Amino acid sequence: MKVFTYSEARQNLARLLEIAQEEEVLIRRRDGSIFVLRAKKKESAKSPFDGPGVKTPATTKDIVEAVRESRARSG
Repeated sequence: MKVFTYSEARQNLARLLEIAQEEEVLIRRRDGSIFVLRAKKKESAKSPFDGPGVKTPATTKDIVEAVRESRARSG
């Protein structure tokens, strides 16, 4: 983990960003407060709703019929 002062961080931002891809970088201000700089992990292009399929004996026709029956009972 690398530690830089605020002034060093300002002068070497490009270098800090490169380092942050591999490890966390700490930036310390004069008042003693410390900040962490780290790269955000790339998110996959997949949808969070992507999942494996489920095998079922029901056909599309069966499902549509069940929905119609349900709507007819509630309507």
